[in-house]
Amino acid sequence: MDYSRYYLGVLLQLAVIASFLIGGPWVWVGIASLPVFGIIDSLLPNDFAIRRMANKALADIPAWLCSLLGPVVYVAAAVWVARNPAATGWEYAAVIASCAWLSVIPLVPATHELYHQRGKLRRFVGRYAQICYLDCTREIAHVVGHHIHVATTQDGDTAPRGTSLYAFTPKAVVHSTLEAWSSESDNLQAMGKGRWSIGHRLYKAILIQIVFQTGIHLIGGWTANAVVLGGMVGARFWVESFNYFQHYGLIRLPGGQIDRRHVWNHLKPLSRTLGFEITNHADHHTNSYAAFHELKPDTKWIPMPSVFVCFFSALIPPVWHNMVIKPALKRWDNELASPEERALAREQNRRAGWPDWFEEQAGQGAAAAA
Repeated sequence: MDYSRYYLGVLLQLAVIASFLIGGPWVWVGIASLPVFGIIDSLLPNDFAIRRMANKALADIPAWLCSLLGPVVYVAAAVWVARNPAATGWEYAAVIASCAWLSVIPLVPATHELYHQRGKLRRFVGRYAQICYLDCTREIAHVVGHHIHVATTQDGDTAPRGTSLYAFTPKAVVHSTLEAWSSESDNLQAMGKGRWSIGHRLYKAILIQIVFQTGIHLIGGWTANAVVLGGMVGARFWVESFNYFQHYGLIRLPGGQIDRRHVWNHLKPLSRTLGFEITNHADHHTNSYAAFHELKPDTKWIPMPSVFVCFFSALIPPVWHNMVIKPALKRWDNELASPEERALAREQNRRAGWPDWFEEQAGQGAAAAA
């Protein structure tokens, strides 16, 4: 069961590919899976089980399949365009939304798994399958930026307290893009080359996008290009939104040790399975080379709901802030933060206009003593 559960993402991708080839109302299958999985995941109990998967090669198969099937979903979308010249606007919307959603789950965690591991072919596939969300340089900022600066003000993936999803996402897209390009230029310069010399990864990313879009055009013309790019642009912003839930408001001193407490975990069964354990990622930030099935759930965690619930609640900022994240951060500040982190947290709370729950706790203690 531990091996087979991770094929759920593969089955979802195959179902969406089939839905595009069949056409008609079936094109809603992909985006309809989002609320369905969200409801199911929220109703299931948390999953604290440690995976028993001794064969790494066998465990990796679904991650490889999900990464390779990502671009195939877009090819199927182009075929749908070519076969359905009289499709309605709603059907186009369904195809674009389904492409965007499938580029987030399961593609992002699958490519994330591949490019975090050792091996040239593994990293090559993980890197360029990210064509589906217009970011074949993403892992540069992720590995040399996010993993170093997580939970600090230098980390573009950690939203400061009081920030809405709508304010965070565009800034995160710009930050991660510029950080990746700058880091690549720094690396080239360190090797004695020009900062924007021909070996820059950005040029390779542009080239593969041109080649892919040319193939899409040959299948379905400019309309297919518009549909595919619509899905990719939507996915690019959607991808960044998931960092919002996994790091929101957490505090770490710059240069300080990264501990399991410096990330949020979402341990519902579908969150873990469809995300290749990306939501079970406390261990991932202390050992980024650990394979997804080697990550152990943090049993000392502050409970967070399903990642699906976090997404839908964040669409309504007062719901996210008041019902989900403030209660969690209040516990984190008072139970897990160091004194230095509490000072920074208190200042962020003040700037966000949030309650000073440190004073509240002190007042409760004084009242109990009296």
